[in-house]
Amino acid sequence: MAKQTRRRVGSAVFFFSILALTLWYVFQGENLSQVADCLSDANLGYVALAVAAVIAFILGESVVIFYLLRRLGAKPKFSHCSLFSFVGFFYSAITPSASGGQPMQVLYMRRDGISGAVSTVVLAIVTITYKLVLVVVGLAVMIFRPAGVMVCLEDAQALVYIGLVLNVVFIAILLTAVFHPHVIQATMGLLMKLLGRLRVFRDHEKVMARVQSALDRYHDTAAFFKREPKIIAVVFFITLVQRFCLFSVIFFTYQAFGLSGHSAGTTILLYAMISVAVDMLPLPGGMGISESLFLSIFQPIFGAELVLPGMILCRGISYYTQLVISGVMTGAAQFVFRGKRRN
Repeated sequence: MAKQTRRRVGSAVFFFSILALTLWYVFQGENLSQVADCLSDANLGYVALAVAAVIAFILGESVVIFYLLRRLGAKPKFSHCSLFSFVGFFYSAITPSASGGQPMQVLYMRRDGISGAVSTVVLAIVTITYKLVLVVVGLAVMIFRPAGVMVCLEDAQALVYIGLVLNVVFIAILLTAVFHPHVIQATMGLLMKLLGRLRVFRDHEKVMARVQSALDRYHDTAAFFKREPKIIAVVFFITLVQRFCLFSVIFFTYQAFGLSGHSAGTTILLYAMISVAVDMLPLPGGMGISESLFLSIFQPIFGAELVLPGMILCRGISYYTQLVISGVMTGAAQFVFRGKRRN
């Protein structure tokens, strides 16, 4: 328990340190009263639509989890699947590389009577399709290179390419773990021998046992992929819609300031490319780098005067409002599943 407490304290310190640095970077030397005036002029109707898009984004994963659990023979309540999603997004938002979300989802699913074997298959599919949508969108933009998008991406292309490569590598590792676990096992064996010489790990057998346990859990995922390709296609489509719900926040932000001249497609794809660039970085919610990229990429879109208010409103809704809503609902999940945990 002490180790878990230290880990939570360390995560909290890391999160708030990054947040403080981000706020300092964003607001240093800025006229805060002018920024506040611009924000106060934003159309509240479009702001409400942006918040609704964030909620739809979270609930989109709930639909996927509910759909997959039903296909695997479980009979969950949709309200509980919604809580699983809120828990996942909350812990993903506050941990580096979104690493804390799925372990907590597995924990809450277990409290709801869903076995680890079933939850692992579901969350593996969710992860693969979630990343795959981002890769498909990123590759489409970089291959077809729409003029309006590429002009704004000129100074950020290197980061986008790095993010795209990292996401492709991550998906390749996941798919290899699913369909060819022996490759991962052999690679990890060689890596353990190398690290053993460097004395990085004290108990190499324990590490390898954990790797083997993880690979065993992915075995059922491979069987599901081969048995139900149509279901995977449906999940991919739902995830595509889900992702674009979040990306649409930028268009509602653009409209909230009464701006025109750039299409919904251009603004949404530009915001998607920020996600491509930062998704695999070891920062909670891509804090710091996301704000920096926004100010660079959307300067031609919003103009010098409105780009900072636009960033504050867009990121405030797409990440920080999502964090608050998910945090509140995670508290609700703690209450709902409290009795089940005792049982």
